[in-house]
Amino acid sequence: MDFWQADARGVYDNAGSKLRGHQFTDDQGRYRLETIVPGIYVGRTRHFHVKVQAPNRPVLTTQLYFPGEAVNARDPIFSRDLVMRVSDAASGKTGTFDFVLDLGGPRPARG
Repeated sequence: MDFWQADARGVYDNAGSKLRGHQFTDDQGRYRLETIVPGIYVGRTRHFHVKVQAPNRPVLTTQLYFPGEAVNARDPIFSRDLVMRVSDAASGKTGTFDFVLDLGGPRPARG
């Protein structure tokens, strides 16, 4: 999985690797990312960029969004299907999103 995002002011580090990273899931497909809540920048709502890839499968490049953001309705590429479940936690916020990937196995018959 690859993640990248804007800083708290809505600015991307396009010269380096600040707020960008790569990680592998565990053997159950779980992942954990600790970061800051990204800022809003002109024309976009608050979001994380994500690339996800199952072994030997195509890369899925997408974005994850925050619920309840006023700017969601005005963002031209916002998708309700990509909104994380977010709750307040002692140290900030906790967000959850489950990716479902096609692992290329046999498909069930449809009738």
